[in-house]
Amino acid sequence: MRTCIFISIALLCCGHLRSQTLGGSSTYNFLKLPASPQTAALGGINISQISNDIGLAYGNPALLRTNMHTQTQFSFNSLKGGVNAYNLIGGYRAEQLQTNFALGIQYISYGNIVQTDESGNIYGNMRPVDYVIQASASRRYMDRWHYGATIKFIHSSYGIYRSSGIALDIGISYYDSSNLWQASFVAKNMGAQLKQYNGSSREELPFDMQLGISKRLANAPLQFSLTAWHLQRFDIRYNDTAFNTENGFDEKGSPFFDKLFSHVLLSAQCYLTDKIELSLGYNHMRRKELNVSNAGNGLNGFSMGAGVILKKLQIRYSRSWYQRSIAYNQFGLALRLGDYLGTGNSGK
Repeated sequence: MRTCIFISIALLCCGHLRSQTLGGSSTYNFLKLPASPQTAALGGINISQISNDIGLAYGNPALLRTNMHTQTQFSFNSLKGGVNAYNLIGGYRAEQLQTNFALGIQYISYGNIVQTDESGNIYGNMRPVDYVIQASASRRYMDRWHYGATIKFIHSSYGIYRSSGIALDIGISYYDSSNLWQASFVAKNMGAQLKQYNGSSREELPFDMQLGISKRLANAPLQFSLTAWHLQRFDIRYNDTAFNTENGFDEKGSPFFDKLFSHVLLSAQCYLTDKIELSLGYNHMRRKELNVSNAGNGLNGFSMGAGVILKKLQIRYSRSWYQRSIAYNQFGLALRLGDYLGTGNSGK
């Protein structure tokens, strides 16, 4: 009964926010950056992966599980132009409440930028930043259902232009451990600006409805995932006909299938040993929108990664291609602090 009520509330919230915008028309789009190396390696979005990685809870609070008690992950991503992204998240299991909690922060630094007037006169420097502080909670219902929610405080500061907002994520997962598969649904970034940028009108948040399924093979060291995003709207392509004509992009073919596969991310993970994982992802929309006409595009849209899973330590790395000559590397380190503080068994 509680699960039915939870699903109903989620659907009502999604229905109320179905008109929220897409793409660059929304604000706080840094929220769409993958906050963990494993997520980045699996195509940038994955809400159903079967893994003991607390970083996945950034994308789906229902993936915050009991065995992540005291697990803490820090990841770092160096982007172009001196932009750096830092992510930190830690989990805690409150046994008396039968609830898992997590606290996380994503911090994006854009470096030091010289401030000038319209004549080019220098009158100072600014250090623009974006960050989000989020708190998550999850619980299990019966044997296979998990549900969770994340509340976010969002802030952007670009010199004199500052804005803040609040958002909510709701996630539900069904995990069948005997058959090694998991399905999840998430409604993300339901919320609004609390304070607009100076002199600007109220902007919408990057609302997204996502559905995912992952299956780990019983007789082979492989796991496959399919993730669908932006389910609230079918055509999510950015289609500038004038730009396409000027740059030789051919819009012929099958627009229906192009629209359909723009919603789909495919990924796979191979377990070389019980301690080494290799990941591969493909994001069709990223490849389609960032391809350069009449030029080779290499591995654009693809991503890969590796993980070393030790008893008290996880080391993860990912590399994601956004164009043939542009790829980003993300590194992550996860520790179970309870193993060092003597409280590691309370979450088992």
